[in-house]
Amino acid sequence: MNTGPHVDDALGLIAYGYRLSERVWSRVNRGSRAAPMRLLGSDAILIRGSEGVDAFYDEERVARHGAMPAPVQEILFGHGSVHSLDGEAHHHRKAAFLDVAYDDAQVDRFAPLVEQEWRNELEAWRDGGTRSAYDAAVGAFGRAAMQWAGVPGTSAARTRWAMRLAQIVDGFGTPYAPGFALAAINRWWSDRHAARLIAAVRAGELRPDEGTALHVWAHHRDENGKLLSAQLAGVELQNSIRPMVAVARFVAFAARELHDHPTWRERIAAETQAGGSLGDGALATAFAQEVRRTAPFVPMLPGWALRDTAVDGQRVAAGGRIVLDILGTNTDAASWDDPAEFHPERFIGATDFEAIRAFIPHGGADVASGHRCPGEKLAITGLTVAVAALSDPSVAISDHGLGVNLRRLPTQPASGGRIRRCPIPRGREGGAA
Repeated sequence: MNTGPHVDDALGLIAYGYRLSERVWSRVNRGSRAAPMRLLGSDAILIRGSEGVDAFYDEERVARHGAMPAPVQEILFGHGSVHSLDGEAHHHRKAAFLDVAYDDAQVDRFAPLVEQEWRNELEAWRDGGTRSAYDAAVGAFGRAAMQWAGVPGTSAARTRWAMRLAQIVDGFGTPYAPGFALAAINRWWSDRHAARLIAAVRAGELRPDEGTALHVWAHHRDENGKLLSAQLAGVELQNSIRPMVAVARFVAFAARELHDHPTWRERIAAETQAGGSLGDGALATAFAQEVRRTAPFVPMLPGWALRDTAVDGQRVAAGGRIVLDILGTNTDAASWDDPAEFHPERFIGATDFEAIRAFIPHGGADVASGHRCPGEKLAITGLTVAVAALSDPSVAISDHGLGVNLRRLPTQPASGGRIRRCPIPRGREGGAA
């Protein structure tokens, strides 16, 4: 029987943010895989580790539909999105996302686009630009993702939409703050804009390349053979783009870790110089993966118990919530050596990251049958390029504003990672000695 707290832990998310899980785990013995919660008026259990991942993604025990509060769900993912589906409807629409984003050919098509955008950002910094790593990433990832998706528009127009999508991610987790209202406005604008793009394709006014996200969603039919409404197809178009924009928050954390690990920054710079590409380095990839493991990004994911369920002695009745501790699993002492330490070495040679059961920054289990994000390979590609760019010796990472407010959801280093061009070393300017 769940003997959870009398105070609702939803209030704890507001009060403690990412620290809430620490308080929940203090209710049980150290190393436990499950702990009791009270969430939105019902009993719940918080689970972690590979055991927690196995339980959470067991579709016979846990459903995702309706588990996340509706205002949060619809602001972030959109009304009727794949994230709200289960069963055959989910599998059918998820298959389209696999075709759009997960196929290696799609990743290969994205890689040169995002590399060029980051080379442009490097040049801007060398010319005296002052954008933070986060702001640069929002623009670079957004423009690359939209070009990859077949979305028309100028660079400036794509940047403006990317900024709206980034604000949705920034504001969705604080329904008590003004940012949530702004996120709702940006969601309305984005839904209308995306629906118009879909309608333009269907009317023959736009002709995106076959296989691009805009083309796929404009022509996608549901499991019953019915064409999606322009509104819903536009929602899924955004869900093919916005997750890449959200990776900008990982870039802010990457800037912080590169600042704090200068030896790694030097090694990555040397690797990039030797290879000639921002996206192919094993060291940059390992560093990106360790950022994804350690950065406080999505704290937890909720689901509904479809039947009475027990995990490690904690029980929740059918209809109660089962909550997967994302950060707690990525830093689980039973799953990782020195989990609190930033050690990119752990990912060198780890080519099959999806086989690491307790590595779930973009969700867990099988990408085809479960709820793992099909855009994860795109995210790794983009973050790797960003890490290599931020390691370039022509730019420096400021130590100002690298603190992180763990009460805020979602969070990032306060400054976003300030970047400036490195001064010209004495003796090189004008040939002076």
